[in-house]
Parts: sequence; structure tokens; C-alpha cells
Amino acid sequence: MRAFVIGPLARLFPIGLCVLAIQRTLLTQLLPFGVVLQLVLVLVAAAGAGAGPERGAIAGFVLGTMYDLAIGTPLGLSALVYALAGFAAGYVVTLTPTPPWWLCSIFAAIGAAVGEVSMPIGKMLIGEDGWVTRRMFTVVPVVAVFALVLSPLLVPLGRWCTCAKRPKWRAIPE
Repeated sequence: MRAFVIGPLARLFPIGLCVLAIQRTLLTQLLPFGVVLQLVLVLVAAAGAGAGPERGAIAGFVLGTMYDLAIGTPLGLSALVYALAGFAAGYVVTLTPTPPWWLCSIFAAIGAAVGEVSMPIGKMLIGEDGWVTRRMFTVVPVVAVFALVLSPLLVPLGRWCTCAKRPKWRAIPE
């Protein structure tokens, strides 16, 4: 019981609700190049870049399910896409155990781009036509740059939400 109370699910829900509320209210009014900025996707990518692929996928699944329930998209589609984005962004931790902030930012942008490309493809696969268009060439770079800019702030938040700690390296193991 204690692991659930202090675990990642108990941290992801309130933070996810706040981020989802910001995305549904404020970011629907701010439309750079006519694109709605995906703050929930950026948080998932930042959590993956800060905590690793497994925890990024968990954060993506939880926040994607919350997004599905709030927006009304087919249940599980955003969860699957966001889990893929968190896993792709978390790949940086497999390259180096303690990546610098700029590498985390680049991988968070890559993870957000993977998620933004995967969503229309997933909608096409379940039978919703008209999502894979040339507009993706505008939407994906805008969301990736948004992730690149916000990830230095969201990577520590994502790491905290997933209960991940940076490894401490010592010259002599204890």
C-alpha cells in the first residue's frame, strides 16, 4: 500500500490533471502557425527523457489514458501513442546513464515528434480518415520545438513524477 501512495501513479495523476487543464484551456487559445501545442505529450516525452524508456512508457500510458478520457478520442489510442513517445524519448538513458540537459531536451523533442507523427497514423489504422495530410509537416516541427524549449523545465518534473533518481557514481562502491 505504501508503494502505491508514494509511487508514480499517485504523482502522475495530480500533475497530469493540472497539465491537461492547462492544455485544454490556455493552449487552445495560443495557436502558433495554427497548431495546438501538446503540453501533455511534451510532459510524457520529458518524463521519458529524464527517467528512461520503461518509466516514460508508464507515464505515457497513464497520461494518454487521462487524455483519452478528457478529449473523447478512442480509448487507448492516445495511451498507446504517448507510451511510444515516452519510450522513444527515454532511449537517451540507454545511451548514457546521466545525460546532460541539452541531450535530454533533444530526445524529448524527438519523443514528442514521434508521438505527434504516430497519432494520425494510429487514427488512420483504426479507420478515421483524413488525418494523414501535408499539415503534419507544419504540426510536427512546431510541437518538437515546443518540446525542445520546455523540456529543461519539464524533465525534472517528469523525473519526479516517475519516482526516478539520478544515479550516483562513486569511485569505490560501498
